[in-house]
Amino acid sequence: MGRGPLTVWGGCRAGVAVMAAAGALAGWVAAPGMAAVPEGGLTSEEQIVITVYKQASPGVVNITSTTLAYDFFFNVVPQQGTGSGFFVDDKGHVLTNSHVVEDAQRLEVTLADGQKAKARLVGRDPHNDLAVLRVNLAREKLHPLRLGDSRQLQVGQTAIAIGNPFGLQRTVTRGVISSLGRDLRVDPSDPRSRLIRGIIQTDAAINPGNSGGPLLNSRGEVIGINTAIFSPSGGSVGIGFAVPINTAKRYLPQLIAKGRVGHPWLGITGQSIEEDLAAELHLPVKEGILVAQVFQGSPAERAGLRAGRRRVQAANRLVILGGDIITAVDGIKLKSVDDLTGYLDAQREVGDTVRLEIVRDGRPTSLQVRLGEMPDE
Repeated sequence: MGRGPLTVWGGCRAGVAVMAAAGALAGWVAAPGMAAVPEGGLTSEEQIVITVYKQASPGVVNITSTTLAYDFFFNVVPQQGTGSGFFVDDKGHVLTNSHVVEDAQRLEVTLADGQKAKARLVGRDPHNDLAVLRVNLAREKLHPLRLGDSRQLQVGQTAIAIGNPFGLQRTVTRGVISSLGRDLRVDPSDPRSRLIRGIIQTDAAINPGNSGGPLLNSRGEVIGINTAIFSPSGGSVGIGFAVPINTAKRYLPQLIAKGRVGHPWLGITGQSIEEDLAAELHLPVKEGILVAQVFQGSPAERAGLRAGRRRVQAANRLVILGGDIITAVDGIKLKSVDDLTGYLDAQREVGDTVRLEIVRDGRPTSLQVRLGEMPDE
């Protein structure tokens, strides 16, 4: 069930704090360095946000996901979560986050004009927190947003988020691109979970219910899909994250055509070698990947890659030794498991052949591996 951005939410009470000014000012004097604005006028920055909101908000939808659970007496109890999404074409496809629709038995979208419509899940890619829904509506009801190019982003440029935080539909917030190229784990509580790479960081306020909504530039183009926040309190503290729109554009055709994304798969689990670990265990290399497990029937097994067989404790962790050590892929040195999965996701496709440089029984050698497709979890 969708529960907002990927974070651990603190308890909160539903409510809206309203603040009223004690009195209206007839005019004001600009502070040094600020341009004075005529009474009732708008700054150019304000006009940009207003224009983007008017153009884009009709294409943003509120998503309600319903899951069915059982109470103590085994009665079926519906549970609802909410998120955001936006139209990407005139066929009714809606892009959102995978975690917004996870485990949902029923999906419903609410349009900008208040109309509600049943939605069907077309496909999910949990590894990049992406999902596509489809609604059957007249074409005039659909307002697809323009997709930008996240490769052209610069730190400091304007970022505008539209979504439905706490169920408050079509809320707009403004900030800047705070950083680029962040890595975010799909499951922040599991250090072994896969990384979503190239994440956009923004200080535009993102709250529960914003997940799946668009992050836009000042031209009204979608540059990211709001997905998570860092927050010790559960509310926005100005550190939000969005999946780059180029990641979505890469995988959208597969999601729509096949309902899933075929990620290249080697078929191993491994442990990254760090300097203290290598020194304590007297390993033949100072960096690389200890092969801990080779899955039966996987490309790695067919290529002859060997897993470890002996468990030892070293450098405050449990390590599996005796298997191959992967040091490079296609000539690129590897320091961690994340380096390997990142290379395969970014540079290789299912069916490609890669060359692994390994150390086996203290001697360097290499293997050719034809990549398979990652199985469903």
